[in-house]
Amino acid sequence: MAEAAIGIIGGSGLYKMEALKDVKELEIETPFGSPSDALITGTLDGVPVAFLARHGRNHHLMPSELPFRANIYAMKSLGVKYLISASAVGSLREEAKPLDMVVPDQFIDRTKNRISTFFGDGIVAHITFGDPVCSRLAAILADAIASLNLTDVTLHRSGTYLCMEGPAFSTKAESHLYRSWGATVIGMTNLPEAKLAREAEIAYATLALVTDYDCWHADHDSVTVEMVIANLQRNAINAQKVIQETVRRLAQESPVSDSHSALKHAILTPIDKVPAAKKERLGLLLRKYL
Repeated sequence: MAEAAIGIIGGSGLYKMEALKDVKELEIETPFGSPSDALITGTLDGVPVAFLARHGRNHHLMPSELPFRANIYAMKSLGVKYLISASAVGSLREEAKPLDMVVPDQFIDRTKNRISTFFGDGIVAHITFGDPVCSRLAAILADAIASLNLTDVTLHRSGTYLCMEGPAFSTKAESHLYRSWGATVIGMTNLPEAKLAREAEIAYATLALVTDYDCWHADHDSVTVEMVIANLQRNAINAQKVIQETVRRLAQESPVSDSHSALKHAILTPIDKVPAAKKERLGLLLRKYL
C-alpha cells in the first residue's frame, strides 16, 4: 500500500487540484469500519500525500455520522505523520471576516454524540490535550498562508474553534454565549479529529475557512445561500494553494512533534494485562509500545 507522511481531510475539491499527480484511489477497511470515502493518494511536487473527503465526495454524512475513528486510523495506516484539516467555519468575531483564514490553537467541545477515543474495553489511556494543536505544524501552515498574499484574505494565526454537535446551527443565545467565552470560529467536526489524531500520534492542525458570520452578527439575516456557496468556492480555490505550499514546506522541514510520542506516558493499563483482541485491534497504534 502506498505511504504518505502528509494527510489532508476536507472537501473533495482539495484532491482535484491540477498539481496532484500519480493519483490513486484506495478502499481501506479499518477495525473501526470504513472511512468516509476512499482515500486519494498522489504526489504534490513529488511529495506523497493522502486526501480524504470528510463528509464523503457526495457530502452524504452529517457531522454526527462521521466515522472519525476509521478516518484517522486509515490515515495512520498510510504512514501519515502530519494531518491538516481544512474546514468551513462560521465567525464569532467581527475581525474574522468571510474569506479569512484562521489557524486555531484551541478548541471548546460542545459535542454530545461523538466517540473521540480509540481506547476503552480493557485499555485506558489519557493523552495530554492542553495544547490540542501541534504548534510546529500550525506555524508552518500559517507561514504558508502568509507567503501567498491571497486577495481578500486576512490570516489569523491563533483562535479558538468551538465544536458544536449540529446539524442545526446555533441559536442567537448560544452564539452570544460562545462569543462571551472568547471563541473565534464555530464548526461541527474538528475536535474529535484532533483528539483521535493525538491518540494516533499524528501532528494535527486546522485550516479554518470562514464562510460567513454566525447568527450573532447584525448582518447575518442578509446572508444568502448563494453568498455562502460563492465563499465556499473561493475558499476551496485558496485552500488548494495553501495546501500545496504547506506540503512543500513540510517536505523541507519534517518537524518532530510532541504529538509523535503522545502515548508514551498516556497508557495506564499494563500492556500485558490488555486483552489480546484489543491489542490486535489497536496494533497500529500500540506496536512501538508492545
